[in-house]
Amino acid sequence: MNIALIAHDGKKKLMQNFCIAYRGILSKNTLYATGTTGRLIEEVTNLNIHKYLAGHLGGEQLICAQIEHNQIDLVIFLRDPNSKPHEPDINNAVKLCDLHNIPLATNLASAELLIKSLDRGDLDWREMYK
Repeated sequence: MNIALIAHDGKKKLMQNFCIAYRGILSKNTLYATGTTGRLIEEVTNLNIHKYLAGHLGGEQLICAQIEHNQIDLVIFLRDPNSKPHEPDINNAVKLCDLHNIPLATNLASAELLIKSLDRGDLDWREMYK
């Protein structure tokens, strides 16, 4: 499965901790991330992550292009409700995930539910959907 990982500045440490906790599951999948988030995750987990530009430099748009082409199976976008203007806008990712039936987590609770579902095989339908 192809998993996109994005986090606003205020949630980057939470994303690192999430990836540490679920490293075993994440390591079995192909991971994509915006530049800074991907680098921070790699530093603490040694996971292999395809990193795009930083979110505010267009990395979020590149991931959205993958979503639009149905090349992402799961998106974890830990958003900060108090995000700064330079941070990626989640609205485009949400719209595209809704349009293409791609599971999306925007907080730790939904991220944990989806990652555990992935591990159980509950998201295998994505392979047929493609």
